[in-house]
Amino acid sequence: MSAKVSRRQLAKIAGLSAAGIASPLEGAGAKPAAALRGGSGGFPAGFLWGTATSSYQVEGAVNEDGRGASIWDKFVRIPGKIEDSSTGDRANEHYHRYKEDIALIKDLGCKAYRFSVAWPRVFPDGDGKPNPKGIDFYNRLVDELLKNGIEPWMTLYHWDLPQSLQDRFGGWRSTETCKIFGDYAGYVAKHLTDRVKNVFTLNESGRFVQFGYGLGIDAPGVTLPQAEVNQIRHNSALAHGLAVQAVRAHGRRGTRVGPAENIDVCVPAIDTPEHVRAAEIALREMNAGYLNVIMTGKYTDAFLKYAGADAPKYTDAELKIIGSPVDFLGLNIYAPQNYVVPSDQGAGFMPLPIPKSFPHMSSDWLRIAPETIYWVPKLAAKIWKTDAIYITENGTSSDDVVTPDGKIYDTDRIMYLRNYLAQLQRATAEGVPVRGYFLWSLMDNFEWVFGLSKRFGLYHVNFDTQVRTPKLSASFYRNVIAKNAAGA
Repeated sequence: MSAKVSRRQLAKIAGLSAAGIASPLEGAGAKPAAALRGGSGGFPAGFLWGTATSSYQVEGAVNEDGRGASIWDKFVRIPGKIEDSSTGDRANEHYHRYKEDIALIKDLGCKAYRFSVAWPRVFPDGDGKPNPKGIDFYNRLVDELLKNGIEPWMTLYHWDLPQSLQDRFGGWRSTETCKIFGDYAGYVAKHLTDRVKNVFTLNESGRFVQFGYGLGIDAPGVTLPQAEVNQIRHNSALAHGLAVQAVRAHGRRGTRVGPAENIDVCVPAIDTPEHVRAAEIALREMNAGYLNVIMTGKYTDAFLKYAGADAPKYTDAELKIIGSPVDFLGLNIYAPQNYVVPSDQGAGFMPLPIPKSFPHMSSDWLRIAPETIYWVPKLAAKIWKTDAIYITENGTSSDDVVTPDGKIYDTDRIMYLRNYLAQLQRATAEGVPVRGYFLWSLMDNFEWVFGLSKRFGLYHVNFDTQVRTPKLSASFYRNVIAKNAAGA
């Protein structure tokens, strides 16, 4: 999510944009709007409303019940890496307070909760002997969710790589880690998919690869040449494919599985056929290094040409694994990386610079552009011919202030959500196959390099007392869910 470098800059640094004209794309065959619309002016009937967290950001208990160390446990102790010098050692104490937190989800009216499994809690060294107390926690969590009428949506990897794998293999630099991840995925699927019907593989490869191994901003804090970064990104795609196969092999029959990616957002500067076509090409090529190869099983010619000598090395067998069919596409959408105009040179599109005056939220990278959540699913459904998209993250930080009456009136977050959800509703009304939305986040938590200073939650957390207090935005979201409509 948030970072010291904007996602627009990330795309340029990662070298994902490509040269060369892309071939025309065919439509995705989305269902007619009338078949999807659920009531006048609302979201489709059965639209899934949820919220989300991740293991390292909320669980705490990093040294309890046999959990091993993750790369973030080590990284947060490097002086200067975390803005407020905090750690995830305690975080929200969700490991012990999960029942209280599930009650908060239920109070919102959410029917789904997206959480992540901490790999080192289940396998302290990444592989080898599993930790029974680790999988037991997730059994208890899943059972409590179902008891409260909340559907569990599970993410296998949200950045907390076991430190042992980083020490032994260089983490995602080695395909050994990919194979071990596949084994881990199979173990978790075997033990939880009797109740968990939907599984995400890796969360935001575009973030943890570039920021962790290219820029050194995130764990493990490594700075490598672009060729190695591209290879690591390929490895993460391979890990995704191996996890898909493992879930199919060891999970309950019918378990659905797919990626959750912070897609490099490309928005047409003007709503004309020429600009929309340019944005379509850009969305594919700017995401060619990960998402496109997952969805198509091949790298685009333009991407390989642009990467040149830095292109990843791979085999046809690896591409077949990477391209294992998925059941849905998860998209984390916050702000635009690029507004795009047509170009008669290069790839057929040109990203525009973002003016300094562009409005943003309390996190300066989080530019306010509600149209992103309309255009991206619409173009993604066409490019990758998927009929099931979930917005796996969307939300904003806010400079929350607790007033003398003990309330948090986060009207800026409400403004942000109201406008984004209106654009998402516009998309579903046109037949774009978005089936659900997970708001980031349920509660304030450890926000990576910003520590505890950036607050994305619907519930305010006093990290000294661990008291959770609903913000005004919690009431707003509850009303949206109840009405199944954005104009709440």
